[in-house]
Amino acid sequence: MVQYSIKDLERITGIKAHTIRIWEQRYNIISPQRTETNIRFYSNDDLKRILNVSILNNHGLKISKIADLSDEELNQEVKNVVDSKDAEDDQIEGLIMSMIELDEIRFTEIIDKNIKSFGFVKTIEQFIYPFFEKIGVLWQTGAINPAQEHFVSNLIRQKIIVSIDSVSAKNDPTKDVFLLFLPSSELHEIGLLVYQYILKSRGHRVVYLGQSVPYEDLSMVMNCIKPKKVVMSITNPFPDGMLQEYINTLHADFSTLTFFVSGYQFSRETIQLPHNFHLHKGLTGFLELL
Repeated sequence: MVQYSIKDLERITGIKAHTIRIWEQRYNIISPQRTETNIRFYSNDDLKRILNVSILNNHGLKISKIADLSDEELNQEVKNVVDSKDAEDDQIEGLIMSMIELDEIRFTEIIDKNIKSFGFVKTIEQFIYPFFEKIGVLWQTGAINPAQEHFVSNLIRQKIIVSIDSVSAKNDPTKDVFLLFLPSSELHEIGLLVYQYILKSRGHRVVYLGQSVPYEDLSMVMNCIKPKKVVMSITNPFPDGMLQEYINTLHADFSTLTFFVSGYQFSRETIQLPHNFHLHKGLTGFLELL
C-alpha cells in the first residue's frame, strides 16, 4: 500500500498542509493511519478524497456540506462539476482520478470533451502536457505504479494516432519534407506524435521513424529521402558528454539540414547548438518555429 505524508498530499494536490489538517480535525474529511513507530500517513483513498473535496470546494461548495456527502455522492458531484466546467485544474484532476482508478471510460470522456471544446492541439497543450507534469510529481512520491502510467500513456497515444489518421494525406509539394525520430534508447514518443499531427495537418510530407532509432539507420534514411528539416526530442539522459558529441556528429554529417530539437535534457545540460539547430519548448515554441 502506498503511504503519503501530509507534505506529499500538499505537493500533489496543491492544498496547504495546514488546510488539510483543519479539514481532517474539524470535519473528519480523511482519517490518517499510523505506522508502528507512530508516524502519521495517508492512503490512496485519502488522496482521492482530498482531490475530490478540493474540486467541489473550489466551486463554492462549503466544506461542512462536502463532509456530509457519502463517497458515492462525492464522486457524482465531482463528475457533474468536471463535466460542466472548463477549468483546466478540474479537468487535470479528473484525469488523475481516472488514472488512479484505471477508469478508461471516464478518462476518454474528459479527453473527448476537451477536444470537442478546444480542438486537438489546445487539448494537448493545456491539459495533456500539464497532466504529465503532475504524473511526474506522483512518480516522485510513489503515488502511482508503472501500470497506471502505461495505462494512460497508451490511451493518449491511441487518441493522437487516431487524430493523425484523420488528417488528409494530400501533401503540398511546395512544402518541405520533415523527418521525425527519437535517438537510441529514447522511448518518450507522445510529443513527437503530436508534432507529426501538426505537420501533416499543415500539408507537409512527414517521414516518421519513431522511437529509439540507431544512428546508422537514421543516416541511411536521411541519405535516401533527403529531408529539408528534422525533428527530434531527448528526454532520457545521455552518458556524460555524449549528448554534445551526438549533436556535433549530426551537424557534421547533415550540416545542410535544419534541426528542431526539444526535451528535458536540453534544459538539464549546457549544450552548444550548431547554427542549424533550433531549440524550442513545448507546442507554442514549435509552432513559432514553423
